[in-house]
Amino acid sequence: MKRVSVVGSSGSGKTTVARQLAEALSVPHVELDALHWGENWSAATTAELSERVRAATSGEAWVVDGNYWSKIGPQVWTRADTVVWVSPPRWRATWQSVTRTVRRVTTRQELWDGNRENWRGLMFWRGEESILWWAWTTYARTQERYARAMNDPQWRHITFHRLRTRREVDRLIAQVSAHGR
Repeated sequence: MKRVSVVGSSGSGKTTVARQLAEALSVPHVELDALHWGENWSAATTAELSERVRAATSGEAWVVDGNYWSKIGPQVWTRADTVVWVSPPRWRATWQSVTRTVRRVTTRQELWDGNRENWRGLMFWRGEESILWWAWTTYARTQERYARAMNDPQWRHITFHRLRTRREVDRLIAQVSAHGR
């Protein structure tokens, strides 16, 4: 486990798991959202994001969190040796999206390039502007994508870990930490 891609639906806990894995492995953590979002929520172009990802994954060891298949396809997976799929139930991912958004808004937490979330993120009726809407509506598609990928011969060089519960996450982190000592 040297080059790890952490994936999952919005609100699943990808970034938290990726940070813990990177720390346990003593390798860089790469957050795709940080590479994608610029000032004033400006999105990187496909070419810009692809180049940033290439540079960030050029080393021998890393943990990348995020999906971005619609922009960069399997770019991370072609170098990865491990995929950790954080796959909690839909209700938990949605709840975690709500609580994360409330925390970020109330603390005015800076995310990437000075960006901050706002209360619109909880307004389901705002469609794609709402993280709550996004977490709920993309959940099934994300689950199907990674379930298919686990069985796709194209990815047989990758070790998959599907983590459905916090206990499974804790167990994997503990195993990686123990192995690193």
